[in-house]
Amino acid sequence: MSKQESVTNILKKFEGHCPESFTTHLPAILSIHRIHDYLHQGLDLIIEKYALQRADFGVLMTLRREGEPYCLSPTELYSSMLFSSGGLTKVLNRVADAGLVERLNNPEDKRSKLVQLTETGKQLIDKVRHELDICEQKKVSVLSEAEQQQLNALLLKLLSSWE
Repeated sequence: MSKQESVTNILKKFEGHCPESFTTHLPAILSIHRIHDYLHQGLDLIIEKYALQRADFGVLMTLRREGEPYCLSPTELYSSMLFSSGGLTKVLNRVADAGLVERLNNPEDKRSKLVQLTETGKQLIDKVRHELDICEQKKVSVLSEAEQQQLNALLLKLLSSWE
């Protein structure tokens, strides 16, 4: 992403030229949008090194956080993913071809297959997740522990109005 105008400058312009749009929530909303972009940039830089796409990462991370046996139906997987994916079948085929997941017969529904993280997939997502955690922690470390907890609580409270 090329150098963008700072949120501070954008807010000054809103306040000066569109005062009717400048409300107390605007700074927070613009900041959340910009942080979202930066987080995605950081994620993309890491996953590209492992020849993964964002949707691949989403599938692997979702399966990993489910715990053993790291297995879900495609419907459960789709509804549990943090990042939505428009062609889940295509993504599943790609990560299966890479040996990161395997498709298993579903004993409860002969028409569908389950998706299970392979050991290779588990090792990869653990490596990626560790690298991502270090990167994100560096960024969040500008806040004290108490500020981080406060931010988490406020963001969860805000999210609760949607979820």
